[in-house]
Amino acid sequence: MALSMTNQMGSLAGAAAAAMDSSLNTGDSPAALVLKSPAMSMKCKAVKTDGVEGLSPPTSPCRSDLSAACKAFATDVAEEKEYDVGGKKGEGSGVPVFVMMPLDSVSAGNTVNRRKAMNAAMAALKSAGVEGVMMDVWWGLVEREKPGEYNWGGYVELMEMAKKHGLKVQAVMSFHQCGGNVGDSCNIPLPKWVVEEINNDHDLAYTDQWGRRNYEYVSLGCDTLPVLKGRTPVQCYADFMRAFRDTFKDLLGDTIVEIQVGMGPAGELRYPSYPEQNGTWKFPGIGAFQCFDKYMLKSLKAAAEAQGKPEWGSTGPTDAGNYNNWPEDTQFFRKEGGGWDGPYGEFFLTWYSQMLLDHGDRILTSAKSIFDNTGVKISVKIAGIHWHYGSRSHAPELTAGYYNTRFRDGYLPIAQMLARHGAIFNFTCIEMRDHEQPQNALCAPEKLVKQVALATQKAQVALAGENALPRYDEYAHEQIIRASELNVDGESGDREMCAFTYLRMNPHLFEADNWRKFVAFVKKMKEGKRAKKCWEEMEREAEHFVHITQPLVQEAAVLMH
Repeated sequence: MALSMTNQMGSLAGAAAAAMDSSLNTGDSPAALVLKSPAMSMKCKAVKTDGVEGLSPPTSPCRSDLSAACKAFATDVAEEKEYDVGGKKGEGSGVPVFVMMPLDSVSAGNTVNRRKAMNAAMAALKSAGVEGVMMDVWWGLVEREKPGEYNWGGYVELMEMAKKHGLKVQAVMSFHQCGGNVGDSCNIPLPKWVVEEINNDHDLAYTDQWGRRNYEYVSLGCDTLPVLKGRTPVQCYADFMRAFRDTFKDLLGDTIVEIQVGMGPAGELRYPSYPEQNGTWKFPGIGAFQCFDKYMLKSLKAAAEAQGKPEWGSTGPTDAGNYNNWPEDTQFFRKEGGGWDGPYGEFFLTWYSQMLLDHGDRILTSAKSIFDNTGVKISVKIAGIHWHYGSRSHAPELTAGYYNTRFRDGYLPIAQMLARHGAIFNFTCIEMRDHEQPQNALCAPEKLVKQVALATQKAQVALAGENALPRYDEYAHEQIIRASELNVDGESGDREMCAFTYLRMNPHLFEADNWRKFVAFVKKMKEGKRAKKCWEEMEREAEHFVHITQPLVQEAAVLMH
């Protein structure tokens, strides 16, 4: 849904001021002035502007002060082009920023967790010019008790809350378990009846060569088999999305602007090759192939026979080491004479990665049909597996299902599959720099992001980004801004990311120094690569705005603890 920046900011003053009035006592005084941030790389001449530079900080917040600050903060973006969150925005007009909500925003009892905190936090985010929020809609909460019975309770309230604050929503269809991955702060298992079926047939779970089962997501090997109380997993996902569409039809395309379709562990299109739960995997291990359940092995056997090599179909690679090995520790992944680079390796990796692509294709076919003509965009998240990227085999990417090596582009086929469905390619690790990561593990997140940007450009698919780990420092913000501009070759032109989602809404985000940096970051992202103002000028404007709205932000921080 196209959204005018003028309209967004024009309604800002009243909403933020009302939120402050309802949450503050009359005698409260604002926090001390936040410190000025260090000068950025772009220099500019200090110029006094009406409503920003030269204003004396007020001794106490009031509606008129907040209103003036909001309007002053909005002045410079009044001429900004309208954009569509799906990527069809005015090129060069900046990147809208969304913020991920806490994983446990909805409780096990299907009510909103920390309701007052959520309300204050949304008001604060809106006041900062944030475009919207991303929320996980958990399969394990909504359809928990019985198949086909959906309880949308807490989500109805959250969606209405976002609408009230004028925030857009990226809704994640979270068909995976919460718990066991980086940043998982709570445990939300799959629906009870799904767990029951997996307990009756352990091969519904992804399995490694040692027989270890992974219960984060139903194995894609049984995507089209009626193994879940008479329905196939893909039918279950489709029915869930259809019920979501029917429940929230009045908000689709207006408040709810994007549906991110979960396709694996952590909601990402990948195999659970590097599970942290119980210490199975630790960074920067290569992970392990997840194709040893009977359904995957049946498919492998058929593929080998079709290739005229039945001997290749009895098992996956057994010489690929364990989760925490490095490539050179293994026969399969080593650079000289490794199995990955031979005929069998090519056959296996082609089959393994194609199974993942087919899985994505099946679910996107359903999603596209269900949400057709609703005004929402569809997106899919791809993991940023940057460790051992500098090795020849790219072992951790291979075990996750991305057939990307020094000699083969594994992200172009993914981008092309998404392009066929008009889906957005959402990628992580945007905030990382190569030198920040262990160089002995040949980590290269910047090179990986560049490769993905080129693949999406070639496939003509919109690219969105996320930070993989929480970061509040300006150094990470600068990297995100740089990466979002997609200046990867001489022909990028005005192309930018279609959106960026910031991880995550929590008390740390609302700490005074972090909040000051975040507000300036949001403003810089919205300015885009054709920014008329330099960073220092934008930071000065943001600083004054942060001071005026500090009490609202303080309340959000306190309530979220």
